[in-house]
Amino acid sequence: MRVQIVDPSAQTPPFDRALAAALARAGADVELVTSSFVHGEVAEPAGYRASEMFYPRSSRMRSGSVARRALGLAEHIPSMLRARSRASGADIVHYQWLTLPAIDAALLPKAPAKVWTAHGFLRASGSGGPGGLRASLKALERMDAVIALSEYGAVRLAEVGIARERVEVIPHGAFDYLAQLPEGKLPPELEGVHGPVVLLFGLIRPYKGADVLLRAFAELGSKDAELWIVGRPLGVDMAVLRALAQAAPGRVRFVDRFVVDSEIPAIMRRADVVALPYRDAEQSGVLYTALAFGKAIVATSVGGFEEVARAGDGETIRLVPPGDEAALAGALDAVLGDPAERGRLQSAASAAASGPYSWDAVAQKTLALYDRILAR
Repeated sequence: MRVQIVDPSAQTPPFDRALAAALARAGADVELVTSSFVHGEVAEPAGYRASEMFYPRSSRMRSGSVARRALGLAEHIPSMLRARSRASGADIVHYQWLTLPAIDAALLPKAPAKVWTAHGFLRASGSGGPGGLRASLKALERMDAVIALSEYGAVRLAEVGIARERVEVIPHGAFDYLAQLPEGKLPPELEGVHGPVVLLFGLIRPYKGADVLLRAFAELGSKDAELWIVGRPLGVDMAVLRALAQAAPGRVRFVDRFVVDSEIPAIMRRADVVALPYRDAEQSGVLYTALAFGKAIVATSVGGFEEVARAGDGETIRLVPPGDEAALAGALDAVLGDPAERGRLQSAASAAASGPYSWDAVAQKTLALYDRILAR
């Protein structure tokens, strides 16, 4: 089976490349069609081909610059047309993102069969991801099937009129390739750690609740704990977060930049608890990174997180209500202060990562969907 995975703006290189590698291991002939990733290195192709045919000039310019955006708009339609021509050699084209979905709907190939994984725009707020959910509706309607990463996501798609029989729930996979990288050294900002560490990792966006975590951290019973907030800020006022950090009795450290893959193993392995205090979410790549490293996870009961918490024989992650600082502080205290409970959550995370959330399991479900589409 010839599969083309398409992510025009390289929105989710870890997901794209992990899925492509797993499909290739399962016997598919896979090509990833994307653009250059401006923020750092990406995983080398493992059994699949990668073609950076989108945005050949703008994707190599500085992220966020006016010139990059202007040139990207000029390059968009030619890039989509090149991808449409390239699609003629595939049996299935599997879109991960569309940059301008309302426009791109008219630029999609009529054949072959088309699938879209609904990333990033299924939060309850409806504001996530390029274009948002309703702006994506025209493109969604042109797909032969839509993949939701959770049952919650399938419900959200039904709310905007995507028939349930067209939606397949296939979960996100745990990023085990990161756990297989050499550990390396901690970034200089994090050196010299002695106490237990609570980690907030990934892009720092308003909906991810860094401020909620900082207020909860100030109420922890364990005053020797450290809080690490690691990731590139996007749409948040770092001055507000730093002021909250100064008010906390424990030590708070920031690494407020993009963190490349090679830095992740040392950071994850040193963390005692990974916190996801999100106000809203459908899924999170950070969650699946923490699962891959077998970390104890404390998260809010939003989106598809509850489904992950119920994935094993017992509780896989500790859940608290979103925005409840007291409950979050209590859960962190309970996990930090009880090695047996922390060990239980670590074992549950590892079992989930090697079981239902392994990329090989994801690939098998994805290939089964492709087969059903082609049989129709």
